[in-house]
Amino acid sequence: MLYHKTYILGEDKDWVVFVHGAGGSSTIWYRQIKAYKEHFNVLFMDLRGHGNSKHALQEHYKEKYTFKLVSSDVIQVLDHLNIQQAHFIGVSLGSIIIRTIEDMVPDRVITSVLCGAIMRMNVRSRFLVWAGHTFKRMIPFIWLYKLFAWVILPRANHEESRHMFIREAKKMASKEFLRWYKLTYEVNPLLRYFRESESSNPTLYIMGSEDHMFLPPVQKLVKEHENSELIVIDDCGHVCNIEKPDEFNEISIRFLLRHSEKQQVGVS
Repeated sequence: MLYHKTYILGEDKDWVVFVHGAGGSSTIWYRQIKAYKEHFNVLFMDLRGHGNSKHALQEHYKEKYTFKLVSSDVIQVLDHLNIQQAHFIGVSLGSIIIRTIEDMVPDRVITSVLCGAIMRMNVRSRFLVWAGHTFKRMIPFIWLYKLFAWVILPRANHEESRHMFIREAKKMASKEFLRWYKLTYEVNPLLRYFRESESSNPTLYIMGSEDHMFLPPVQKLVKEHENSELIVIDDCGHVCNIEKPDEFNEISIRFLLRHSEKQQVGVS
């Protein structure tokens, strides 16, 4: 089972589940812990091969990774903790995992907050993926990861989140990184399906104004999906929860409380 950590406020409170992206770990949410545990029961976890789940599920590592497989890992933790429904918050590739969970078990997702969401691969991102597949066995994987980090988070104010993701990625084994990288073969058809199949649950996209690769597709998507809304944080890149944590926390918590199953109160 995946490594996980909970903060329990009470049985009368909703659960919020945080899902990090590829190469990260639950540590990327450190600026959310204090704010969220004041309002919700909170669950953080490390996806397979990441962080403290580096050695979890080793008996399954020979399986071909799919988004359904890694999403099933998350659902297994929910079952273990007897969490029947929850709000989900994800960043980057975590947004695809959350959409997959919602597709697999829609009744267990109350709302979704997707930060730095990936909803379409543009020409630049498709070229990066192609280059990665071409050279992934010729050069150290961390070189590829650093390249992706610099392209996605190029500005000086993105430095903290860029360094954090590179630091966490260095903890992964090379073979594990390659298993996750192969998931990119699934991305385009899966994203096409998600764009055509609107979520039945309220979804909030929180994007940075400087998220040059992924903001435009989300802007287009929310115009077509009635249950989705978008808030753009100025002077912010791909990882809003690290770069602008106070704004991210206030915006996302207000949204979750508005759609809470067990509480209908505002944020003080």
